[in-house]
Amino acid sequence: MAERSTAAVDVADNSGDEPLTAKADQATADGVAKNPERDTDIDQTQGRGGAEESGRASSPTELHSGHKLARRYRLEECVTRLDGFSSWRAVDEKLRRAVGVHILPADHVRARAVLAAARSAALLGDPRFVQVLDAVEENDLVYVVHEWLPDATELTALLAAGPLEPHDAYQMVSQVAAAMAASHREGLAHLRLNPNAVLRTSSGQWRIRGLAVNAALRGVGSDTPQRTDTEAIGALLYAALTQRWPYESDAYGLAGLPKDIGLIAPDQVRAGIHRGLSELAMRALVNDGATASRHEAACTTPEELVKAIGEMPRVRPPEPAFSGPPEYQRTTYQQGTYGRPSAHSGGTQPVVPPPAPLQSRTGKALKWAVSALLIAALGLGSWQLADALMDRGKNSDDTNTTQTQDEGDKGQQQVISKPITIGGARDFDPLGDNSEKPATVGSVYDGDPSSYWQTDYYLSSDFGRLKSGVGVILDLKKVQSVSKVTVGFLGQTSVELRAASPDAVSEPTSLSAYEKVASGSGTTVSLKPGKPLQTRYLLVWLTHLPPDGQGHWRGRVTDVKVTG
Repeated sequence: MAERSTAAVDVADNSGDEPLTAKADQATADGVAKNPERDTDIDQTQGRGGAEESGRASSPTELHSGHKLARRYRLEECVTRLDGFSSWRAVDEKLRRAVGVHILPADHVRARAVLAAARSAALLGDPRFVQVLDAVEENDLVYVVHEWLPDATELTALLAAGPLEPHDAYQMVSQVAAAMAASHREGLAHLRLNPNAVLRTSSGQWRIRGLAVNAALRGVGSDTPQRTDTEAIGALLYAALTQRWPYESDAYGLAGLPKDIGLIAPDQVRAGIHRGLSELAMRALVNDGATASRHEAACTTPEELVKAIGEMPRVRPPEPAFSGPPEYQRTTYQQGTYGRPSAHSGGTQPVVPPPAPLQSRTGKALKWAVSALLIAALGLGSWQLADALMDRGKNSDDTNTTQTQDEGDKGQQQVISKPITIGGARDFDPLGDNSEKPATVGSVYDGDPSSYWQTDYYLSSDFGRLKSGVGVILDLKKVQSVSKVTVGFLGQTSVELRAASPDAVSEPTSLSAYEKVASGSGTTVSLKPGKPLQTRYLLVWLTHLPPDGQGHWRGRVTDVKVTG
């Protein structure tokens, strides 16, 4: 797809209006890319709260904590107010979850551009971006509702504690570059990509917020959006490696580079920086066509940056730390003997050399004699054993027959009991008007216990009394006999196993269509139906959730195994 000069906002409104373009002069574009301390983008700052900027215009509409939008979104805390718009932390009272909201007057000069950008970002639906949930014009207001991630931490906060480890920096730039390459293929640019817009979740994944919308709110555009975003990714990597902002001005709590020395490579700013990542940062920081790398070409698009990352050796995570150095073990050559006994607490035992091999004629004769005796003993034992079994068979034919049948049945059960391949999975919400993290539902049967599917978060373990539970529907692709389902969780979770009728011709969509066949609670739960079960569709139904450590409750399913 060709580059779009203002991809963040140059999209058509769903109402049929002409494409809307918000342009900024070159000074504004340069300020975003190279002097971002003018506006540190404190909107949507989660968990920290934001201070209102002085000397800025505010929305003429009086909004306050407790105000409701659409009788659903209750405003809780204003985190930004500038240039005629405001950003809030709010609560979706229908789903009992926190959300973020941008609000501006409907007659604001950028209102139509913000609506268009939000709708385009929502259509992208990429889970690597903080999702736009709603974009509405109502009662002389335009507001955009987006996800709120209480378990995520801004890159700004992470860098306040020091630079990232090489593996963490590698993961960050890999995931961010891949996400931005995907968005540009759909014609969407960010143009406001900075440490406040990049978040790391508790599971280690990196998320990007404000795609298209942040630039539209500020009227920021670019004639080269791909290059602008690529340079921004380079600045993020540079900051992650050095804890310095790669321009002369301080920004995002980071000190800038010394004046009049130009852009120097990260490995010249700090000792011990990964050489490959240092060069990658310089290739992304194009700086008007110049690059600090003497051997590699500059990366001017996110796609080129993704390719460059793929060509470099993978940065592996650090080795686990040990409490002390391992005990030094001498080799056989250093020990001077073939065998060395293990140490015992009772004292030191003498080293006993192995016996000399029997190489003489006497030794060979002895070996043959011993072999003959062993063969004779084995033959005699086998004959006696067979005779005893035959006698036992004559005296207890009925008992023997019953035991043989029982043993045969057990063996048959062992042969029949085998893993059943899960052909697909779907998140299941009884309300029917929203989903529970569908992008990661495949993690429940990918065989990787480190990945997981998680629910939305709730205000109590019983889903805020809004619903009886949520779950995952497993498709076995055909009707099969199921003897056990094993489910792994993060945290103590209550769960039921429910099954659809074997006569169901398609996946049932109502909870009543699934019969409860087993239940349990724990972190690893084995669910065994009380009677033979034939079904194609299974429902793993979570009924009580564990706390997530953030003041909420959330279910996390790591692995599901089905046995027939």
